[in-house]
Amino acid sequence: MSRTRRRGRISVVVLAGWLFADLLLVLALVSMADRPDPLADRPKASKQSPKPSPSPTPTGPRSVELQPEEFRVKGTDKGDLAAQIHKSTGRWAGREAALVLTFGGSRSGEAYAHRVNSLLDKGRPGMFTKKTATDDFHKLGDPASTATVRVYFYTVPGG
Repeated sequence: MSRTRRRGRISVVVLAGWLFADLLLVLALVSMADRPDPLADRPKASKQSPKPSPSPTPTGPRSVELQPEEFRVKGTDKGDLAAQIHKSTGRWAGREAALVLTFGGSRSGEAYAHRVNSLLDKGRPGMFTKKTATDDFHKLGDPASTATVRVYFYTVPGG
């Protein structure tokens, strides 16, 4: 390869490097141009402590708590089951259930769980509404005519 050709290639590489460096410099200047002046006068804080603003009330959709509350019922009488539901859910009065998973005992536990879920609104009408989702399961290890009820509540506003 001749000497002139090599010099020509080197000068092209050097020229490309300089153009790249100039381009980076221009981009840095453009990005700094839209920033506020860090040395500009800022309003000074008053010596009196400002009153804290009241916390805003939460907005948006509700969510469901991750940990369920649980209680057990047993028996076949509808009135007795509704009374057990009412008594067992008393400590959560005023809250609204989002989801209820009921596990009925033995092989026919799914049918028993369905029966218990159908009585939830009779036992605690404000807590269990038509919008509350329920699901019926069976738990083979539990005795017949017993159920474990897991209730997932909506979160409390602001908490």
